[in-house]
This record gives sequence, structure tokens and C-alpha cells, in this order.
Amino acid sequence: MDEFDPSVEPDPHRWLEDVTGEDVLDWVRGHNAATVARYATGERFTCIRDELREVLDADTRIPYVRRRGAHLYNFWRDAGHPRGLWRRTTLDSYRTADPEWEILLDIDALAAEESENWVWQGATVLRPGFHRCLVELSRGGADATVVREFDLERRVFVDDGFTLPEAKSSVCWIDEDRIYVGTDFGEGSLTTSGYPRLVKEWRRGTPLEEATLVFEGKPDDVSVRAVHDPTAGWERDLVSRAIDFYRSEVHLRTADGLVRIDVPDDASVSAHRQWLLIRTRSPWTVEGGHYPAGALLGIELDAFLAGDRSLTVLFEPDAHTSLDYYAWTRDHLLLGTLVDVKTRLRVLTPGPQGWRDEPLTGLADVGAVDLVATDPYDSDEFFVEATGYTDPPALLRGEVGSSVETVKRTPAFFDTDALDVTQHFATSEDGTRIPYFVVGPKDRGTVTPTLLTGYGGFEVSLTPSYSGVIGRGWLARGGTYVVANLRGGGEYGPEWHNQVVKTNRLKVYEDFAAVARDVVARGITTPELLGVQGGSNGGLLTGVMLTRYPELVGAVVSQVPLLDMRRYHQLLAGASWMAEYGDPDDPGEWAYLSRYSPYHNVHSGRTYPPTLFVTSTRDDRVHPAHARKMMARMHADDHDVAYYENIEGGHGAAADNAQLAFMWALVFEFLWQRLSDDAEPTRRGGPGT
Repeated sequence: MDEFDPSVEPDPHRWLEDVTGEDVLDWVRGHNAATVARYATGERFTCIRDELREVLDADTRIPYVRRRGAHLYNFWRDAGHPRGLWRRTTLDSYRTADPEWEILLDIDALAAEESENWVWQGATVLRPGFHRCLVELSRGGADATVVREFDLERRVFVDDGFTLPEAKSSVCWIDEDRIYVGTDFGEGSLTTSGYPRLVKEWRRGTPLEEATLVFEGKPDDVSVRAVHDPTAGWERDLVSRAIDFYRSEVHLRTADGLVRIDVPDDASVSAHRQWLLIRTRSPWTVEGGHYPAGALLGIELDAFLAGDRSLTVLFEPDAHTSLDYYAWTRDHLLLGTLVDVKTRLRVLTPGPQGWRDEPLTGLADVGAVDLVATDPYDSDEFFVEATGYTDPPALLRGEVGSSVETVKRTPAFFDTDALDVTQHFATSEDGTRIPYFVVGPKDRGTVTPTLLTGYGGFEVSLTPSYSGVIGRGWLARGGTYVVANLRGGGEYGPEWHNQVVKTNRLKVYEDFAAVARDVVARGITTPELLGVQGGSNGGLLTGVMLTRYPELVGAVVSQVPLLDMRRYHQLLAGASWMAEYGDPDDPGEWAYLSRYSPYHNVHSGRTYPPTLFVTSTRDDRVHPAHARKMMARMHADDHDVAYYENIEGGHGAAADNAQLAFMWALVFEFLWQRLSDDAEPTRRGGPGT
């Protein structure tokens, strides 16, 4: 029996928490085979899969870049290189239709040579010099990586260089002979979330065991890490302790020890040259100044450390506007704001008379403008992507104060002439207006199969973006696509998120249900033709829709989901999310978690919509047992449920484009079968006709 709630039966499916147990993998293979036989063998599935693979492998996709010194770096996958190429070019070459790429590392060749299932996870390049880097590779797409030092001039791994075995490590260069490292140093060196609890300074040529301790966090922290800022003339070292997902401490490392930057622990801080930026997550009153949640404040770092609190408000939210992101170029600060989930970009420039604030000109008014990269070290260069649900991405480059040029553009992957994009607002149970976007046919003579997605957590904002996968797999085949901007996200700043953490979590699901009802009330679709899909926290969202609002939807897709909210904090990285959901070991917090935990709210006597669970054995962030156990419980009660687990793939559930195309084709085929083949078309009706 559950130690806090005697109404919760013993869990007969705990055995499925053994990630790679042979009996468990036999169970996985059995359910995979049944799902493939039903949903992944027909002509339509094959056609969708092949069309999606064309999108994912297309040579005409934008090769997104990041500047490191004189070169622009890119990681690229295509049909000939499914694991990918890490490569670089110059700006002049990048501007051409066919850039000349210098191949630095071929992951397919490396995997074959070393008989390892390597998946690229990024590289940290040494500044200045740019001749060495720390490459991170994972097995099968897991978060845990192997770290290896790589020589960018000779394009080989460095013999006796910095290397770390597989772990959820953090690394940062200090100089050519020293790095900061947080990793699994042995017993007691990791937090309960599975991340580094210790950060050390490691000198070249010495054993890892002799690395010097810099900072030690507490076992129930999320993680600790240290970074070195190599900006010439402003070199500094910062140590951060993540207390939970939203609270942290940041210290300046000095010759006399660590000096804490004294801000509220739920505020985030960053330093650039002489400036300290502070972003608030809750209202803050200090030295007579009153600052709301979601504000961005600036002050010179040395003045702040000396006790000065005369902060300059660089951004202040209002009822419709929030701060989405910000980033420095060398001399300017770029702000991306959301006005009712539509992006606006501004440029802030510090000077002797204070900060100048003006719009960033030269950008089209489309659904979203996402910052791709800036050069905070040497220039005022920036790259942004302009996109929308029916607008293929365009990559623009500029320097603050100069004109903006379009350097790359993705061609259309599906016909949008007959599609329309509209924004609506649904009213949740407590009266809150919830925005959502609808992408679908301009001519709505009949209701159509509709796919509703959302996230609603961790301050993640869902802004308009182009997807060739959604376009070809769903929209081009006559479907309607709906994106809900739920509370819990960041669309309206921290308060939009803070309203629904822990005890108020049910409001997220009430928001999603309100959108589901609203699209029906507007005559866009019917409950029988409405499918919901989400991944990770979004997989929990659709799991709650399944168990709490089954009458509102005709099919459910739950990908790499959280579903067992009684044990989520004991599975892999789950403990790091207790600031979002709560502590199930606290009887008071379990009381509200138990109200929506999908795994504990499945009942044999209820009728549920057809459901597909998708996960990955190699997901070492959200444990695959969530989906496994939910599948086992629903299958035992003879509900209409299907299951697919990729044996590799990490939290994205796919390690390469072939696997990604297969996974999404499986999702779409499931939805088309259950929302179209199994349902009769209905004439449009209801309010709004």
C-alpha cells in the first residue's frame, strides 16, 4: 500500500522501471511489434514517412550557424550522413548558394570506426585561439555524454587530452591548460536529480582525482557549475548553484574566495563586460525601488557589489507584453518581447546619458522572430530567424546600426495557399483568457480532423513556427492544427507561469480543456475529430486529458511523458522538477498531485479515447517507465491503447532523421486512422458559423 494514501493500490508494474532488463525489453518489443503491425505497414504510413524523411534530409534546409572567431560552425544531418557532420565555413562563403564547408568531425565515420552508437551533443570551443574544443557525444541520444578534447587545426582527438567517461557532465574552458568540470566523481558527488553536486578546476596533465574543489552544493540541489568569461579586459569566473528549477545562487570567484551576487534567489543574473543584468521572477523591493515580476534590470557590476542598488529598468511587462529572451552583441543588448504571443525585437544601447531603447528595424512582421546567434565578444553581429506557421523560415544577418540581409531561406515544404492562420481566446474555468492559434483551411465548409497541442510548464513559450513535418503529415492532408498557449508557459511572463505551479496545477488542464471546447464551439471540429498531442511535460498534459477529460477528444498521443506523479521524483532527473509539480513524499502535496496523476486515475470502468504512447529506452531525463506502466495498466483493463518505444533516441525519442520520420509518421497514421478512418465527416455547425 502507498505509505501516504491507502487508497492507492500497490504498483504491480514497478518491474517496468528496470530500463534495460531483458524481460522488460521483451515486453517492449512485443508491444512495438503490435503497434507497427497496426499503424506502420500501410501505404499511407509509408507515404507519410517518406515525405517526412524528405523534409528532414532536404539539402535546401537552412544550415544554422554559430560564430566562433573567424568561422561559422554548423552541425548537419542528411540522408548521406544520418549521424551528422560538424563543419565550418567563412561568412563570405556562407552567403553563397553553395558554401564551401570544412568538415571537422564525421560522426557516422567515428561511430563505425569505434563501433559505438554515437550521437552528437555539442562542443565547447576554447576562446581565444579557437584551436581546441571539448566535444560531447552520447550513446543513443541520452543526456549523459562522453567528453573528449578535439584539435580543430589537425581535426583529430587529442591524445592524453581532457576526457570524461559517460555522465551528465558540465565543462567549461578556463584557459588552454585548465577547465571547470562537474561530473560523476564517485559516491556522493551527484545530486538527487543525477547532476553534478561538485565543481572542480582540472589542470591538464593531472589525474581527475587531483582536480581542485571550487564549490560543493547540497545533495538535494539540482546541480552546480562554474563558467569562465574570456572577454578581453573583462575576464571573470562565475559559480552557480541551482537550488531548484527556479531558485539559484550565483557567486563571483575572486582571489579572496567566492562573493555572492546578492539578488533574490528566484531572479536570474548575467554579466557582460561591466554590466550586470537581473531578471525578476517575483516582485522585488530593494532600497526604495519596486520592481515587478518579469522585469529586466541593469547596473554596473562593480557598483552593485559595492552596495549600489540604483537599478535601471530595461524592460517592464504589462498585461499583454512579456520578455521572451535577451542577448548581448559586443555593444548592444537585443530584447525579444511577446505581445499576445507575437514577437517584437528591440535594441538597448548603454551610453553616458543612460540607455537608448529603439526597435530593431529591417525585420518582417511575421509570427515569430527567434534569435539564432550573436557575437558578444568582437562585433555587433546577430542572426535571427523569421518564421510563422505558414511562413518558411528565413535566416537574416545584420549588425546593429546597419541594414539586415537575408542570407538563407527554406523553401516551402507544403502548399499554404488554401490555409489560414487565426488567433482566438478561450475562457478557462476561472475566467482567464487563454490564447491559441488555429492553422487550417480557409474554407471551413466542413469540420476537419484537428490536432491540438500544448505544453503549459517551465515557462516555455510556444510561439508561431514553420514545420515541414506538421505541414506534410497533417495540414497538407486536410487537417487543422491548433496550438494552445496555456498558463505554465512564459507567454505572459513569470506570473503566467507562477499561477499554476504545485497546488494550482489543475488550472493548466482546465485551460487545455477550455481550448478543446472552444474549437468545437467555433465549429472548427467535433470531439470525435479532435486529437491531442504533447511531449514530456506536454505528454503529462495529454495524459491528464485522457484520464480527466476523455469526452472532449477522439484520440490521444502522449510522447516521452511524465505519467506516474507518485514516483516521478525518484526516476532519473525527476527530482529536479519538484519546484514545478511538488513533492509526492509530502502528504499535503501528494493530495493535489493524486488528483491529476494519470497513472493513478485510470479506471477499468471508464471509456477512454484511443491512445498512443511513444517513448525511448535511452531517455535518461524522463524515465520510459512512465509510458511503460501507463500502457501496462491500460492494456490490462482492455482499453484501446498502443505503444511504441524506440530502443535509442534520448528525450527526443529519435537518434537520427530516419527514426524521427518513422516516429512522426507513426503518430500521424495513428491520428488519421482514429480521427478520420474511424469517424464520419460532419457538417460544420454551432456558434460562429
